[in-house]
Amino acid sequence: MAMLQYDFMVRALIAGLVIGMICPALGMFLVIRRYSFMADTIAHISLAGVAIGLWMGVASSVTPLLILVVAVLGALAVDHLRSRTSLSADALLALMMSGGLALAIIFFGLAKGGALDITSYLFGSLMTVSSGDLRLILVVAGIVLLFLVLLYKELYFICSDEESARVSGLPVDWLNRLFIFLVALTVAVSLRVVGTLLVGALMVIPVLASLIIGRSFKQVLYLSLGLGVISTLLGLTASYQFGLAAGGCVVLTALFFFALFYALKQLLTYFERRNALQENKR
Repeated sequence: MAMLQYDFMVRALIAGLVIGMICPALGMFLVIRRYSFMADTIAHISLAGVAIGLWMGVASSVTPLLILVVAVLGALAVDHLRSRTSLSADALLALMMSGGLALAIIFFGLAKGGALDITSYLFGSLMTVSSGDLRLILVVAGIVLLFLVLLYKELYFICSDEESARVSGLPVDWLNRLFIFLVALTVAVSLRVVGTLLVGALMVIPVLASLIIGRSFKQVLYLSLGLGVISTLLGLTASYQFGLAAGGCVVLTALFFFALFYALKQLLTYFERRNALQENKR
C-alpha cells in the first residue's frame, strides 16, 4: 500500500482500472468478428502520431490530442478500405499496420531527441501518466461505456449476423464506423499505460481467456471485464515493485490467467472423460 503515497502511482492505477475495463469490452466484439488485429493496427498508426508530435516539437500536453487525431484518421481509413475494396481483413490490417509503422519510423528519424518519450509510448510507463492523460482517459471511458450500454443489442446482432442486421434495417455501416472510432480513441489513450506494442494484447487476451470458461456472450463479456481490471492492476503493481515496463507486466498477467483457465479446462475435460469411461465399463 506504500505505493499509494505517490501521486503518479495513484493516477496510473486509476487509469489502469479504467483501461482494464474498456479495452476488453471493445475487444470482445473485435474477437467475435475475427478482427482481433484491428487494435494492433490502430496502435501502430497511433505511434505515427507520437512521431509527428516529436518532429513538430509540440508540447507534451498536446501530444495525446495529436495521437487521437492520427488514430481516428487511420481507423476511418481502415473502415473506408474495408467497405470499398475486396481485400481480406487480415491483408487490409497488415497493409495499414505496415504503413503506420513506416510513417512513424520516418518521423522518428526526422525528430531530434525525445527518446524517453518514445520508450514510454512503446512499452507503457507509470510515471508518464499525467493529470491531463487521466482526464482524457476518463472522458473516453465514459463515452465508450455509454455507447456499449445504449447499443449493446445492436452490436451483438451485427457480430452474430451482419447481413440479417442490414435486412432488419439497422444502420450497420454507421454503427461500424462509430465502433471503430471508439476503438481508435481507446487505443490512443491506452498507450501511456500499456504501450503501443501491447495494447492490442490487452484487448484480446482477457477475451480469449474468458471464452475458455464462459458459457454465454454475457458471461464472457463480464469475465473479460473482470480479467482486464485484475490483470491491469496486478501488472501495474508488479511494474512498480520490480521496476519493469508496465505494458509487459500487464500482458504477462493476462497471459497467466489464460494459461490457468486453459489448464483447468483441460484438467476438467480429462476427469470428465475418465468418469465417462468408468461409467461405460460398468
